[in-house]
Amino acid sequence: MSKMNRREVLGAAVTVAAVSAVASGARGQAPAIMSGFKPLVVAAHNGNRLKNDKGETGVAIAYRMMSEGSDVLDATIACNNLPENSTEDTSVGYGGLPDANGDVTLDACCMHGPMKRAGGVAYIQGVRAPSHVAKDVMMKTNHHLLAGKGAMDFARANGHKIEGDLNSEVSFKSYLEWKKRVEKEGDNRKFAQLGPEFIEKKGFEVAYQMAKEGIIDIEHIHGTINCNAINSKGDICGNTTTSGRSFKVPGRVGDSPILGAGLYLDNDIGAAGSTGLGEMNLYHLCSFLIVEKMRDGMHPKDAGIYALRRVRDASINNPQYLNDKGEISFNLQFYILNKKSQFAGVSMRGGEGRFYSMCDDNGPQHLLMDALYMND
Repeated sequence: MSKMNRREVLGAAVTVAAVSAVASGARGQAPAIMSGFKPLVVAAHNGNRLKNDKGETGVAIAYRMMSEGSDVLDATIACNNLPENSTEDTSVGYGGLPDANGDVTLDACCMHGPMKRAGGVAYIQGVRAPSHVAKDVMMKTNHHLLAGKGAMDFARANGHKIEGDLNSEVSFKSYLEWKKRVEKEGDNRKFAQLGPEFIEKKGFEVAYQMAKEGIIDIEHIHGTINCNAINSKGDICGNTTTSGRSFKVPGRVGDSPILGAGLYLDNDIGAAGSTGLGEMNLYHLCSFLIVEKMRDGMHPKDAGIYALRRVRDASINNPQYLNDKGEISFNLQFYILNKKSQFAGVSMRGGEGRFYSMCDDNGPQHLLMDALYMND
């Protein structure tokens, strides 16, 4: 009997493995199928909070859509549409907490890894789900970002319903209470006489106090939901949408619609998106930084913590950002995944109640965020 060379031995081994798999299938056992990538959805905490009429949360909807063959971006947008269209979530879309004039203004951004394209809208009014408009900007123009009236005109021209007021009963009631308290802080002067600097400073203090009293959700002071996902083909997409900082100075746009801040991804590397105090993210373009650190080989958790430390170190000498312990008082969160389907949720401040959402083949989950500081 002649000896087999190395190539023939390897070929025989592959043949035997294939025959064994077929035989297993014939015996009623499914053959093992190697998928190139593990499908995964990662989102902010509100991605696993509300449910549709089928009992699915946002991340579960996104995961199911990907398993059925939907485009990954459409899946992430569907995840975020749940809170965008619900009055139960006052951080995004319909019923989002308004600005200092009582107007609900929205921002959104999306990125499509395989297409290497992105789209966004800022300071748009009247559209419950700005994520869809952001996608239209990506697909139908060569621009990335449309803002204000131009964004609203674009939405109308592309068939999106424009409503006169996106306040819900809850959000407008919260606004009236906030306005009354701010006027009281201003020696009972009329709101129009207080000026934007006073309103911005005192307004945030009042909003935080209202959150302490349970009048508004503390997680919704800065609002926002981000959702990122990867499918079995390795396609990566993401979407971030927000009503912005509650009771903000009219005209304010935060990090959510800005590439590299509210969202950034590279289809060969991974994705990162944010919620929290957008200005502190914008100063460092943290989502871009995180993806670049993953490009250098960092695990998603380590890359996220690196970005948080960058923000902390740049803010630690500014008293307005510190609590009475000398720690950073604001929060900033990132939701991260890489091409290997490794993932993380990281937060400047963590502890009980600081969760993010994830869904894989084990179903949707709430997971505790890794943090630089732990709340008492």
